[in-house]
Order: sequence, then C-alpha cells, then structure tokens
Amino acid sequence: MIEQREIRHFHLFCGLGGGAKGFNRGNARVGNMEARFRCIGGIDVDPGAIADFQRLSGAPGTALDLFDRDQYRDFHGEEPPADWREATPADIQAAAGGETPNIVFLSAPCKGFSGLLSQSRSTTPRYQALNRLTLRGMWLTMEAFADDPPELIIFENVPRIANRGRPLLDRIVTMLEHYGYHVAETTHDCGEIGHLAQSRKRFLLVARHAEKVPPFLYEPVRRPLRAVGDVLGDMPLPGDEMAGAMHRIPRLQWKTWVRLAFVEAGSDWRSLNRLAVEDGFLKDYLLVPEGRNNGYLGVHDWREAAGTVAGASRPGNGKFSVADPRFNQSAKWKDGQAYGVRRWDGPTGAITGQKSPGQGAFAVADPRRTGPSFGKYMVTRWDEHSGTVISGSTTGQGAYAVADPRPGLSRGKGDHYLTAGHYGVVPWQAPCGAVSASAGHDNGSWSVADPRLPEPNDKLVAVIRSLDDCWHRPFTTLELAALQGLVDPCEHLELEGLNDSAWRERIGNAVPAPAAEAIAGVMGTTLLLAWSGETFALGSTPIWVRQVAAGLSLHQPEKPDPKAAH
Repeated sequence: MIEQREIRHFHLFCGLGGGAKGFNRGNARVGNMEARFRCIGGIDVDPGAIADFQRLSGAPGTALDLFDRDQYRDFHGEEPPADWREATPADIQAAAGGETPNIVFLSAPCKGFSGLLSQSRSTTPRYQALNRLTLRGMWLTMEAFADDPPELIIFENVPRIANRGRPLLDRIVTMLEHYGYHVAETTHDCGEIGHLAQSRKRFLLVARHAEKVPPFLYEPVRRPLRAVGDVLGDMPLPGDEMAGAMHRIPRLQWKTWVRLAFVEAGSDWRSLNRLAVEDGFLKDYLLVPEGRNNGYLGVHDWREAAGTVAGASRPGNGKFSVADPRFNQSAKWKDGQAYGVRRWDGPTGAITGQKSPGQGAFAVADPRRTGPSFGKYMVTRWDEHSGTVISGSTTGQGAYAVADPRPGLSRGKGDHYLTAGHYGVVPWQAPCGAVSASAGHDNGSWSVADPRLPEPNDKLVAVIRSLDDCWHRPFTTLELAALQGLVDPCEHLELEGLNDSAWRERIGNAVPAPAAEAIAGVMGTTLLLAWSGETFALGSTPIWVRQVAAGLSLHQPEKPDPKAAH
C-alpha cells in the first residue's frame, strides 16, 4: 500500500509564485512512500505579486515589507510612514499559517547583484540596502522556525552574487551553520533542469539540517534546451483576441520596426553594420544606433533557445525579439491571399466553399510545361507562327491563343474594363467616386495614395516582411511567461493589474515553474529517504553537491554568537 507523506513548502520573496507552482507539482517516491507537496504560504512586498501568487499556488500570500528601518531609509531615501513597522519572526510564522515547513525557498531581490546594473550603482546605499535584505530575510526565517527547523533551505539568486555579494553570503553561511545546517553553493541552468526554451543560469545555496537530513541530495536530470519555436509554435499568433491582453504586440517606434526587420535572425544590432544602404537611409531612419551592446535589438532564430527572461524584456534592452516564420498564418496580419499561387512542392491550404483564384491561394505553379504535347492551353508568341489550324481550334484543343502586345491600343468608349477604373488609385487630394456595394481594389478606384508614412519616432504596430521571409517582432508578455514555464502554450494566463511593465517585471523575477518542479522532485526524494531511515539510494544522476555529502562526517559545529551572524 502506498503511504503518502506531505511535504510542506514556504516561500520568502515569493514573487508571483512560479517557484511555489513548480513545487506543488513535485514528484518523489521511495519504496512505498510517495510525496505530496503542499504550499503553506508566501511573503512578498508587492501586493500585485501576492495576488498572482495566491492564484498560481493556491495558498495564502502575505504582503509584507521585510526591510529594517535603516534599510528602508537607505532604499527609499526617506523615513517610513507612521503606520510602518519592522517585520518580526512572528510575522513569518503567521504568514506560514502557524505551520512549520519542511522546505523553505528564498529568491531574494537580485537587482543589486545583477550584471545588468553597473558596479558603481550597485555600491550606492539604495542597492546595498536591497542586498542586505537577503541576510535579514534568512535571519527572520531561522528565528521564526528555530524550535523546529526546516529540513531543507534553498536560496537562489543571480550567479554574480558569488562575487558582488560574497561578504553577505559568508555571513549567511555562518548563520546557517549556527542553526545546525551544513551548507553548499552551486550553480545550475533553469533551462536545462526545467527543459525550457531559455538559458537561465542561477546561483543556488542548499542547506540541510544535519540532524534531520543525513541522505545525499541528487542532481536533477539535465535536458537540452528547447527552441523558442517549440514553445511559441503552439500559441496563437500575437494579437489574437482570445489570448487576452497579455498577448498583444508592443507599440514600438517606426525606426525600431525598421531596424528589427533588417537584423539577421540569431543576431543583434551589429548585423545592421553589414547593410549596403544608400543616400542617407542610415541617417534618416537611424538604422545603426551607436554605442549599444548586450544584444540590443537582438532577434532570436525560431529554432534557437532564448536567453534569460529579464524584468524588462523589451527590444531596446536586449535580445527579446523573434523571427516568426508564421507570417501568413493569420488573417489579422497577412497582406492578402487573393490570387495566391501555391508552390508545386508544398501543401495547399484548407479547401473552402469559395475556392476561386480571387478568393485565396487556390492556384498552383505547375512546372510541367515541357515534354510531348500538342499545345493544350498553350499561348503562341506574337512573333512566332502558329500550329496547324484544325477543326477544333479552341484554346483547350491546342495553341490557339496569342500573346497580343497591343492592349489598350484599340480600346475606347464603351470598353467596360477600360473605363471602370479597375485597380484604380485615388490621389490623396482628390474625391472618390460613389461607393458601391461591391467596392474592392480590383473592380474600381477603391485604393488611395496615402502620403502619411510614419515618422521615425511614431509608435505603432508594424508588420514588415524581413529578408528571411519572417516577421521580426518583440516577444509578447504572454510569450515571455510561456518561455518562463509559467503557463503552457495552449493555456490562458491573467496576472493582476493592467500594466505590461509590471507584468514583465514580475515574470522576469519569477522562478521558472518547471525548474522548481525538478528541484522539488530531488529534494522530496531526499526527505523520503530521511524519513524512512535510509541514507543512500542508487540513482542515474550524480550527487548534486558533493560538499553536502562530505559534510555528513562532520560533527556539529560550535555555535557562534548569533549577534555576530546577524
């Protein structure tokens, strides 16, 4: 009989709940013991993120500022309001519903450690206050559950914390050892362990309580990165009303659309330097911006993986666009299929009730024009002789049609095709004729010469067919969420609020749910081994952190002064 054991997880700096969602889906089994993961709560300073957390995790969230008073002043540049107070360990306990977690997952703010921030700005009081929040959050957690310590603690951040945040990390390690933990540091790629279409390298600090957890911690299975097209190909095209507001195309400046159209798929703005552009085009449209780096205006190939999804993933601050080959798959974006001609070596579209050439791509480029024939449906050149005139001399019986170069030479009054204005273009300053019920571009003067070309700084949504026959466009907010593994491509997602910038920041700060699911699985296995009395299990994956294994033989360290750690 299967015995189910509950594993409770709690999240500090929980964001919108990607980590919690992944942990809830964790899967672990040892012998007849099977793990069932349950989230007991999360804390974040952003009320919008907490609203998302509660939807994604199914657990209560708490909006709480974890700064101490000095950190608040340094970060905000002013004193806190009168009703503000410092968070205490009791607040952490309350946020966990009075329960003790088996696993605590912390994903502290990483802006101060990120390579996207310059070294000089990272040393300012504002970002130093944000960095110190990692230490304070860990201390509040340790004090909140000091009587019954969590078996495992996972702290994740950007890899650069190992350098920029080294003093803080050393203090966190000392603190954890004081509370009875063995600690190891490692790095991993969320994309590889979560089988994502983005490469997202992260720092990971793993702490196991020495008395509660003697087994090894095994490494999750790594898999190759997927291509962005594998994820986005299952999603509706951008702008689909059924997909909601998060799947709309951002309005970019016209000059940005032009730049994206000329960037080679898989490259960034530097490919614009290779253009042979004449007479001021570079100057007029600012195709080649100066002094840009970090993948500015980068366009991903449909078949490659994306980079890390950041908090502000826009074309102007990195490689956050894609060469979408699905250019003509949506009536919303196609430039018309009337009189479309299919390739001989390609499939046709759906056969509809109206399938004449003027209704869509219902013609074919037939290459079978040579070989034995008596000229069926052939056209005789004007400067060549015809074949033998036979009794059945119609166009279907032989070459009894001619390419007459004299169109219009004999046309005059009464010629309907000549006077009806087919394919007519009305000047911008002129009036048009009477609007008929069947007005169309091919049956009258129903087109206009519009002089209003966009100015370089005009913001709009443009669809430009690039040189590789793809639409080079920015990722939508929903697509970024899918690349983060927060939503399946065929699912619908709604986040709190109506602000794309806020959505993108929360998505970029999120822990990819599939990566969290993989981590939960190996940690669940470790806990089941500990609870069953086992200290070792054969596995197909290596030990994740060998320092943890080496630490098994260490004695409990002497407890230093807790004030020194805090």
